Amino acid sequence: MPDAEDVRRICLALPDTTEKVAWSMPTFRVAGKMFVTLPEDETSIAVRCPKEERDELVLAEPDKFWIADHEAMFAWVRARLSAIEDEDELRDILTDSWRQAAPPRLLDAYPELGVQGGS
Repeated sequence: MPDAEDVRRICLALPDTTEKVAWSMPTFRVAGKMFVTLPEDETSIAVRCPKEERDELVLAEPDKFWIADHEAMFAWVRARLSAIEDEDELRDILTDSWRQAAPPRLLDAYPELGVQGGS
């Protein structure tokens, strides 16, 4: 089962990513734009996800994904680390969130990260 250290290691390996504490929790940013947070006791993650897709994720896998009340108006979804199958799935989730926040210059510089499944 992936844990907070796996999240940190994978995020910080993505181009132009930094870690910053905000709201008393670790957040990860690409080119200054937040794409992952480690809320609560670091047993879940919040990631960027288009609203249409996140609703489908939550319906398809409610034990894994949910929408926090205070994030309902934003394009974010939560995922329980204990429900993520392995490091590959975690990497896919984190990379997808990175792609949504990364500026075009980074997507162009790292085409293998610029398309889903390219991680």
